Amino acid sequence: MGLYNKMEVLSQERTPIALVTGAGGGIGACICRKLAAAGFRVVAGDIDPARAGRVARELGESGSPGHVSLPFDVSDEIAVESAFDHIERDWGPVQVVVCAAGLLLFQADGERPLIKNTSVDIWERSQAVNARGVFLCARAYINRREKAPVPHGRFVTFSSVAAQLGGYRSSASYIAAKSAVLGLTKAMAREVSHLGITVNSVAPGLIDTDMLRSTISSSGAMETAAANIPLGRIGTVDDVACAVEFLASENAAYITGSVIDVNGGYRMQ
Repeated sequence: MGLYNKMEVLSQERTPIALVTGAGGGIGACICRKLAAAGFRVVAGDIDPARAGRVARELGESGSPGHVSLPFDVSDEIAVESAFDHIERDWGPVQVVVCAAGLLLFQADGERPLIKNTSVDIWERSQAVNARGVFLCARAYINRREKAPVPHGRFVTFSSVAAQLGGYRSSASYIAAKSAVLGLTKAMAREVSHLGITVNSVAPGLIDTDMLRSTISSSGAMETAAANIPLGRIGTVDDVACAVEFLASENAAYITGSVIDVNGGYRMQ
């Protein structure tokens, strides 16, 4: 049986599975809701079991049964391999992966560390979650899809406008890690194209999340930030999730190695 015949059989037999890492966060949870509504069986992955479980339960309560949670640390090689083994053994092959897990670390005083003050621990922890976690999920996904192809395979990464601009609200370690994701996305897109898998990145700008609010704490700062955005507002988690939903769909079949900027015009190219 040829590659695409195998894909057709898998498509007929199973509801497509989407794994979302960082599912417990505001953006991750919204992505889970979008993909569930689009017909995917969602695996809500998060390092926090309580947050992952809450998202999966909420998806079930919305009338879409079968969604599950899977707590694991994306920066841990063994944990990532075990998570993929668990999913594919118990529920079936993963068609879509969305790497939404992210970490922005600050100093004890709440300020972003400048390069001259950045400890090796902060640097390594930021790289581990924001960059190595994407690599580990990518490697696990590729190895399994080579053995068991799926139709319309999708891998969506998360970079940031900070990586594109050297963002002044983010630390250098975060910016460097998100820049690495951009390169990894393009490299993976070329390597898996023969499998019919597309690989793209979403680069959010200023989005109303806990992460953004942790960097903008003064009164009126959100309004000031919004005034510098051409569309005149801070983005929402729904804005980002809609971009991911599109990239995960069959409508995005001819888009790969690309970056979708979700920033309201904050950065134009």
